[in-house]
Amino acid sequence: QLQLVESGGGLVQPGGSLRLACARSASNFPLDYFAVGWFRLAPGKEREGVSYISATGGYTMYADSVKGRFTISRDNAKKTVYLQMNSLKPEDTGIYFCAAAVSFSDYIREDEADYWGQGTQVTVSS
Repeated sequence: QLQLVESGGGLVQPGGSLRLACARSASNFPLDYFAVGWFRLAPGKEREGVSYISATGGYTMYADSVKGRFTISRDNAKKTVYLQMNSLKPEDTGIYFCAAAVSFSDYIREDEADYWGQGTQVTVSS
């Protein structure tokens, strides 16, 4: 069983930045075996895939809504995946979840994920 823990959420003004982290907690599964994706659940909307990174870190994919503003990266030595979020907008508000999968398609579908974290709240508001 792979256990994931998100951190780094909070309240930020529009135009601000946050960096989310997704870390492997106690587990027998190495995180670097898995692709890792970030999803968000916005108020009144379905959960959507935001970005994902391949197991090696050599491939990344972004939803159109965040392309050019968000950057996903991973440090396999630290067993952590990051989501750097810049130029934040109110519509970026939501609960952000990280998830691990053997692989994700470019559609970053939640049914592709095998393991999920508990989520971290991001609120963009003035």
